[in-house]
Amino acid sequence: MNLDVFIAITGAAVLLQACVLLAMYVTMRRSSQRMEALAAEVKAKVLPTIDEVQATLTEIRPRLQVIAANLEHTTNLVRAQVERTQATVSDVVDRARLQVIRADELMSRTLDRVEQTSEKVHKTVISPVRQISGLMQGITVGLEFLFSNRARRNGDRRRERQAVPQDEMFI
Repeated sequence: MNLDVFIAITGAAVLLQACVLLAMYVTMRRSSQRMEALAAEVKAKVLPTIDEVQATLTEIRPRLQVIAANLEHTTNLVRAQVERTQATVSDVVDRARLQVIRADELMSRTLDRVEQTSEKVHKTVISPVRQISGLMQGITVGLEFLFSNRARRNGDRRRERQAVPQDEMFI
């Protein structure tokens, strides 16, 4: 009896497997039909577009190559001009730096010379002028003193002369 049950279970399992395989076949067939329909649709829509793109690229390719060559040439020219400009700017900056240094040295020397000149003018002109001015003031004060004393004496003498007759009137 065991054997009959085993054979019956095995038969049922084989039958179940056959049903599963049949269902898989039917599902695969439907999927295959859908895939074929989808592939046909892709062929109908995408392949003409791909053909057009390929044709356009074939036409544009020489132009793109010319554009790329022109762009490369322009880039080389711009690079060369930038290098020349950079060299020129560096040269101008170096020259300007040298001129600034020279101008600074010139200003320093000029200021030193102005200072030396002002010292020499002070020593050779202003000091003697002050000394002469002091001497002239001394002479002026001396003359004023001398003349004021003389005027006093003359004024005293005049007063004495005038005073004498007045005294005589009272006597």
